[in-house]
Amino acid sequence: MSQLPTLQAIIESVEALSEDEQDILFDLIYKRRIAKRRQEIAQNAKVTMEAVSNGTAQRSTATELMASVFGDEE
Repeated sequence: MSQLPTLQAIIESVEALSEDEQDILFDLIYKRRIAKRRQEIAQNAKVTMEAVSNGTAQRSTATELMASVFGDEE
């Protein structure tokens, strides 16, 4: 089983790259994080739409939702 490099080792490797290579790497990481977040949002939407279709989704107002999430602070 291979060991993952430590964060410090990764930082040192990145620092050894040229500025252009670092920019490319940062851009790539940024774009991959965006793509991953989009996939998460799409999956959440799919689950929500399935709940609506199945009749298992709960309907409420924004105020009711906030109260259920944060508790009734009045």
